[in-house]
Amino acid sequence: MLRYLTAGESHGQELTAILDGLPSGLYLVPDMINDNLARRQGGYGRGGRMKIETDKVSILSGVRWGVTTGAPITLSIKNKDWENWKKKMSPDEACKDADTPVTKARPGHADLSGAIKYNHSDVRNILERSSARETAIRVAVGSLTKIFLKTFDIDIYGYVIEVGGIKAVKPEVSLKELLGIVEKSEFFTFDLKAEELMKKCVDNARDSGDSVGGVVEVLAKGVPVGLGSHVQWDRKLDARLAMALTSIQAIKGVEIGAGFSAASNLGSKVHDEIFYDADKIGSFYRETNNAGGIEGGISNGEDIVVRAAMKPIPTLYKPLNSVDIISKEPVTAVVERSDVCAVPAASVVAEAVVAIEIAAAFLDKFGGDSLEEIRRNYESYMKYVQRF
Repeated sequence: MLRYLTAGESHGQELTAILDGLPSGLYLVPDMINDNLARRQGGYGRGGRMKIETDKVSILSGVRWGVTTGAPITLSIKNKDWENWKKKMSPDEACKDADTPVTKARPGHADLSGAIKYNHSDVRNILERSSARETAIRVAVGSLTKIFLKTFDIDIYGYVIEVGGIKAVKPEVSLKELLGIVEKSEFFTFDLKAEELMKKCVDNARDSGDSVGGVVEVLAKGVPVGLGSHVQWDRKLDARLAMALTSIQAIKGVEIGAGFSAASNLGSKVHDEIFYDADKIGSFYRETNNAGGIEGGISNGEDIVVRAAMKPIPTLYKPLNSVDIISKEPVTAVVERSDVCAVPAASVVAEAVVAIEIAAAFLDKFGGDSLEEIRRNYESYMKYVQRF
């Protein structure tokens, strides 16, 4: 069973994760993770924090001489900004009065509900952990699972399809060409005309002290039929993906395949007809993919396509009305350093959490303690699928 936990605060010493269940024998070096961390820090609309941090991962356990041992893997990302927050975020009781309590809750953030739930009179105890800074270490975990999946020719790609209501139009080009456009884009999108409009939208929001949301899409190619299950609610692959995506800060909606548009169409226009070709790998195939690669909670062998809607970031430089949680007086919300638009970064985080869930489902299906054992199980199953 693949499982992980993260720990750490936005301005704490470091972010940490422990990933348990990755098999032995997987080649792994930090730079394979750092490339994805750099992608997460990029994109148009990011704030001042990204000028301070240059995220690099340290592997503290579970890897020896560049190869996983099968033991839990501990990952760490140091926060450079900790130098400015040593007393404010210190675990030492002697530093208790080093910072002024935050009492002005931000609408749309975890501030107020978290303070009530955990009985805090200082909202910083909530906002430090609920911050999207936590996603850096999840991208590190997702990078490990992407590397694992790649050894079985499964690739995960994330990109932006909408910012501030401006939708990108996907060009009729090969996947390689498409990804080449995304890689060069400041918004991690494939429509350069739409990108110019997205820039103007973000610039206008910045000038007015506002923020902008959008939609990201994740494509998983090479996923075999049979991951997930219909027999229990928590084993359904689409349910696991939806939970993973909505666990990302500011994500408020998820679509799989045709998603919400399927609700306005007839069944004959929505369901993907099944065909058979003995010369085709897997033999059974579909010419459309409205199901997004998942039927009945089980991967069907087609590409998995999921989308996630990100609301505008709740920290505004022109803050909204709120209430002081101590005095109960009306105030404007606290202003923390923040981005104007983090949708490009969200596409990298979404890519990571999708990779984690697909890897978990893959290991549930083909589980073993070493990469070689898993490969034997996988290859045996794929031969069975071809004969079915």
